[in-house]
Amino acid sequence: MVVRRNQQRSIYEEIGRNLLSDYKELMWEKWMVEADRILDDEALVDIVEEALKKRWPQSGKRGRRSTPAEVVLRLLVLKHMRNWSYEGLVREVRANLVYREFTRIGADRVPDDKTMVKLGRAIGPEVIKELHSRIVVKAKEEKVVKGRRMRVDTTVTETNIHYPTDSGLLGDGVRVITRTVVKTEKILGKVATRTRNRMKSVQHRMIEIGKTAAQRGEKAKQKRKEIYQKLMRTTRRVITEAQSAIDNASKG
Repeated sequence: MVVRRNQQRSIYEEIGRNLLSDYKELMWEKWMVEADRILDDEALVDIVEEALKKRWPQSGKRGRRSTPAEVVLRLLVLKHMRNWSYEGLVREVRANLVYREFTRIGADRVPDDKTMVKLGRAIGPEVIKELHSRIVVKAKEEKVVKGRRMRVDTTVTETNIHYPTDSGLLGDGVRVITRTVVKTEKILGKVATRTRNRMKSVQHRMIEIGKTAAQRGEKAKQKRKEIYQKLMRTTRRVITEAQSAIDNASKG
């Protein structure tokens, strides 16, 4: 069962808080103090709570008591700030009283790494987007930022791609257009104009171009030109048929 936050505090936590009234300034890092204030926003907890309730049909009403939404939010923030794995996050929070206080776990049991993986999956890209939007709104309300510019930090991942030759780009275009038209027909039914799959013809032309690429001389050059002309004609036909299919589908 999804719960919003831990309601009851341990007596030892309250005693420690009373003895050290400025314990945050003494023991917490500066970013943690500021993050703690921002994460107290009820709207942020609402977003996470709703996401956790969607894991299963009865997650909000039945089952064992889950990790509170507020704790999940703070654990994921701490993981991101420290760049830890889920295993590292669990290990550090279990052993550190400051992290326990920041994540609002207190004296409760820290969820294991497998549980954290499942909770992290529940907080998917759409939920992350909502959280970011809410934080931007809150920053504007408190006049932390003016919002005239935004800098995006991205990560580039190396992948295997084919060299972008003219014939390869034409082949990719025909493949994507054909696939899109087929999906449209499955959803809307057959359109008035019959769309022909010309991928085999395109693939044959691309193979012929590849075979003649290493050949030299005027004769080979003229042959490649003729093959490219055939490929271009096929591509134009695919585009024309796709446009007719789009027009008929929009009318129907």
